Amino acid sequence: MSWRSLAGLIRRTGTVAEPAPPLPEAEPAGAAGVLGGSLQIRHVDAGSCNGCEIELGAAFGPVYDAERYGARLVASPRHADAVLVTGAVTRNMAEPLRLTVRATPEPRLVIAMGDCARGCGPFRDGYGVVGGADDVVPVDAEIPGCPPEPAAVVEALRRVTGR
Repeated sequence: MSWRSLAGLIRRTGTVAEPAPPLPEAEPAGAAGVLGGSLQIRHVDAGSCNGCEIELGAAFGPVYDAERYGARLVASPRHADAVLVTGAVTRNMAEPLRLTVRATPEPRLVIAMGDCARGCGPFRDGYGVVGGADDVVPVDAEIPGCPPEPAAVVEALRRVTGR
């Protein structure tokens, strides 16, 4: 196939994408109204089994594409509007989590993703576990599940961005 016939095929086909589902009906949490439809997220793995990370990667992958709703992962808490916490907070990660949240500029959101970050899940009372994210930092929004499906992650982020 020549490049001209390929270009013609692309031009005839146009954009092929599913329409976005309807907006979630819940009100944005905490500082979400101030963020203006865009959310830069710093992810912190506070001691998870990596189940939530796999689903988070899928939520930002090409199938679910959370970026089209204004959510984006960033590498530095200084560039973030929100901190997304996964996993039960371990003793070694309690202080780094506090420092990451403190380094994120105001207004900021803290989102607990998964049952472990929400309430410690099956790791409650474990030797090396401090507790859930809300035991260490104030949490503004939660995403339930063990692990939550990518669609649930995208829906929660859409609730926060309002898009």
